[in-house]
Amino acid sequence: MQIPLLDQDNPRFPDPSGALTEPDGLLAVGGNLQPQTLLNAYRSGIFPWYQDDDPILWWSPATRCVLSPSDLHCSKSLRKTLRRNDYRVTVNGAFNDVIQACSEPRDDDGGTWITEQMMTAYTELHDQGQAYSLEVWQDDELIGGLYGVAVGSIFCGESMFSRRASASKIAMAHLCRWGLEAGLQLIDCQLVNPHLVSLGALSMDRSIFIQQLTRGRDKAISWPLPSSGEQPARLEFNW
Repeated sequence: MQIPLLDQDNPRFPDPSGALTEPDGLLAVGGNLQPQTLLNAYRSGIFPWYQDDDPILWWSPATRCVLSPSDLHCSKSLRKTLRRNDYRVTVNGAFNDVIQACSEPRDDDGGTWITEQMMTAYTELHDQGQAYSLEVWQDDELIGGLYGVAVGSIFCGESMFSRRASASKIAMAHLCRWGLEAGLQLIDCQLVNPHLVSLGALSMDRSIFIQQLTRGRDKAISWPLPSSGEQPARLEFNW
């Protein structure tokens, strides 16, 4: 099967149901990473994922990893961590630092899919108010966080990082708690991995995910988030 080559200036995404089964979810090649192109992709259940030496590759895997904010699993140790008073959480307080930290290689080969081109693209989305970051701090040190794209009542998570134990889990817990208050319906985690499963993420068939995305992508929600750099009120976690 031939993979569609997208027009660089006016990319039009094919139906995600036509994505390859091997490699799972590969849908199209080319196009661009302009803000509107990215938003069109996310609104259709598609995301970019590629290495520096590759062309832009677009994916919509047959099985999606998703997390409902109400289903976040808090282990006994995580609940204990969340009750501590030695950290603070901000929103959009250091987007560039978060995406840079997420881009740092985690494998022995030094590879990363968050290229300079990707960082520039998501920073532009952030500047337009479409991409968010959550930051976890100890004193003035950034110890963890996550970032993603807001699509109506769906939060499309892109990546997370930790420099201290459970720091990314703290960020996810706060995202879920604020999301519950705001009416966030689903967090799209894209690909299944053990870390996300340990937090309560589940596998969902692509067709069902896209149905939920279609219902939620035009729902405006009011995020009850602290402003940049602000210390939020201590949240109550009852999981």
